[in-house]
Amino acid sequence: MEYVKEILKVVGVSPERIKIIYCTAAEGQKFQREAIEIDKTIRKLGPSPLRIKGTPKKGKAKAKAKA
Repeated sequence: MEYVKEILKVVGVSPERIKIIYCTAAEGQKFQREAIEIDKTIRKLGPSPLRIKGTPKKGKAKAKAKA
């Protein structure tokens, strides 16, 4: 995991965007808490620096196609 985080730094992506958690199928609440936490972290970091400018965000492409 540390190697992957170093690679992310090299390409300009915050290593905080990746996380491994361990839980069993019986630990649904733990998984939920962890998913909420990583979602909060990624939202604070903002859009991916690798996203190409002009690429529509999810959901907006469908709206434009219908118009």
